[in-house]
Amino acid sequence: MKTSTPPSSSPDAARWSAVAEWYHAFFTGLVMTLVTRRGARQASELVFNIFRRQHHERFLPGLEKLGLLGLPPAVTAARYHYLSNAIGGVHVEYMEETPEKAWVRYAPPRWAWHGTAICAIPGEVSRAVLRGWHGHNGVSLGTKRLGFVCTKQTMDGQPGLEGYYREYDRDIEPEERLRFARGEEAPDFDAARAPVLPTADWPQERLQKARRNYAMEYARTAIPELIALFGPFDAAYLGGMTARLIGMQFYAETARAMGLPCRGDADDFARFMVALAQAQGDRAQWQASPQGPVVRQTSWKLMSGLPALSAAAFDIWNDLLDGALSAHNRRLRLTVESRLDQGGGAFEWRIAPRPAQTTF
Repeated sequence: MKTSTPPSSSPDAARWSAVAEWYHAFFTGLVMTLVTRRGARQASELVFNIFRRQHHERFLPGLEKLGLLGLPPAVTAARYHYLSNAIGGVHVEYMEETPEKAWVRYAPPRWAWHGTAICAIPGEVSRAVLRGWHGHNGVSLGTKRLGFVCTKQTMDGQPGLEGYYREYDRDIEPEERLRFARGEEAPDFDAARAPVLPTADWPQERLQKARRNYAMEYARTAIPELIALFGPFDAAYLGGMTARLIGMQFYAETARAMGLPCRGDADDFARFMVALAQAQGDRAQWQASPQGPVVRQTSWKLMSGLPALSAAAFDIWNDLLDGALSAHNRRLRLTVESRLDQGGGAFEWRIAPRPAQTTF
């Protein structure tokens, strides 16, 4: 076997950044696939499920890590968004008016809806983010008095997504946990008065690793929620189509970030798969063969620890590689020979020429 060492304690920040962009693009592309192929309502339902799941998994455990325990509920919720997004490389502003009222503002450009993609995201989808996470913070904190008031949405042509957490002097009804007040305006951001970012003194490599993990988390959450919402067969089509397109579109720049050539031969793509796997935090190696190189990956960081994972999750993820290979050399084929998620000791792929087409 031609082995490669696992990521060192000082990995290449450019490779981690490329992986972050790879999965960031997949998440944004998945939402756009749902908007264009299933409509805004079903896209919004998926986005709601993704953000509610992330809320349940990340919010309360994150409070202690970020030093937010014991603060007023509005301050706790707003500071969580400010600090946690900073770790992921997302620009958020924080303005605390009183202990009962604290603002957050997601200034453009918006991270989730990268580049021109923002033009395809309906306001309904953005509202689903707020319903899934922001409107649920009071429930998770055990108070019936906390709500979120949205004052602007980027998709509506306004300069950013902004709003404030408010602790009312009474218990509020479920429909009041998220409301809209488009005539209100956030105060100016003053970095000197904002909480200290946990990333302020981090070296570049640690920042890129955190941002890689942040982007991967969206794919880790989105794929199971897609399968749960649509079932494995429709999810495999919707997610697989997205993955194939993203793999094709982002292959060249990802390979360059890995320091690899794009000459079109099978061995080069095997090197790409190994480099990508290692940059994701996985163990991988490849072996030359007369029938075409074999790539072996013995871990799956993206989905590690998730119980009862549908087989469709691998099918969707694998289409990222299929798409990338079709951009590398459309005359090659990626064949799965063993699956870690189905009891094999590893994922194994063979890269070989496609059979010649028969003309009838």
